[in-house]
Amino acid sequence: MMTGVLAAEDAALIRRCAADSERTGMLAAPVQELIHQRGWLRMFAPESMGGAELALPQGVRLEEALSAADGSTGWTVTLCAGAGWFTGFLSPELARGIVATPRVCLGGSGAPSGYADIDGDGYRLSGRWNFATGAPMTTHFTMNAVIRQDGAPLLDEAGKPRIRAFVVPAAQVRIEENWHAIGLVATASHTFSLDKVRVDASHAFDLVPGAAKEAGPLYHFPFMSLAFVTLAANISGMALNFIGQAREIIGRRHHHITQQPLAELPQVQQALARGPRELDEARTRFYQLLDAAWDQSCRGEHPGAAADHELQRASLDMVDTARRAVDELYPLCGLAAADRRCDSDIARAWRDLHTATQHALMLPFSA
Repeated sequence: MMTGVLAAEDAALIRRCAADSERTGMLAAPVQELIHQRGWLRMFAPESMGGAELALPQGVRLEEALSAADGSTGWTVTLCAGAGWFTGFLSPELARGIVATPRVCLGGSGAPSGYADIDGDGYRLSGRWNFATGAPMTTHFTMNAVIRQDGAPLLDEAGKPRIRAFVVPAAQVRIEENWHAIGLVATASHTFSLDKVRVDASHAFDLVPGAAKEAGPLYHFPFMSLAFVTLAANISGMALNFIGQAREIIGRRHHHITQQPLAELPQVQQALARGPRELDEARTRFYQLLDAAWDQSCRGEHPGAAADHELQRASLDMVDTARRAVDELYPLCGLAAADRRCDSDIARAWRDLHTATQHALMLPFSA
């Protein structure tokens, strides 16, 4: 049975492969194999369909631990397992077939940068979507598209273009290898496109209350809150990774003039204590709110808009605290933290964190 605990030997393998993953621009083969062996990409897929249907707080803790081992690994598992959650909103027959796919991996984009033209009892999908994390591993792509009829967008009750989500097999998708970010290099978050690909209506779904096909609390947890907590936990994990390495590096350094051990300087001691303490406090509050929201969801109670906002705000606060803690220690690490080589673990952790915080949801004022 899957748990929210990352085994020490699994974390060690991921760390050993991190440099190779970044060097090749995608997760190394041993890491991919481990991901599939552990079933992490099925962690949020319905148990009735062959998934683990892991309790959300356990999954979030696992994702944080994976990112603490390697940012690209944690981010890829998080985004692809998150797309696997969508199978709880598909017809059981379609979902069962997808989850049963050997080495299944769902990935895609939430941006509505394409169109779905109504074609009889199905749709024709066309468009181009950026930042599909795990693209080389992906067996099924998900995307949002504007619904059109006879070339004109259909409007919802608010007068805005109607948007639906879709899932298509990877064989129908064209991948453009154009991921060139400074961090999260091995996520291979490339662009993909479709050109008038026809899909059955069953391949369309909606991530709204009441649309879930599964009864479990995981599929009735608010989608936006789920997105916030999973992404924020990744950034927290990356910060924990950086801080652990920074402590070791700073402990070996001496002041360039006085030759006094850097870690003995009062201002350095304060920095080493302050950031990690504040991050620990932010993490404690974050997990308290997440656990409470999950408990309510398990009781069939929706926490309400105010509680959703509080959880999302705590997610952003944790991200901001993580970034500040890392950036306060960064100048104390010397050029080791600025090394662009793939085998510089601390520099890779810094690049990963600062790339992850560029995600649109992680804007400080977005919740």
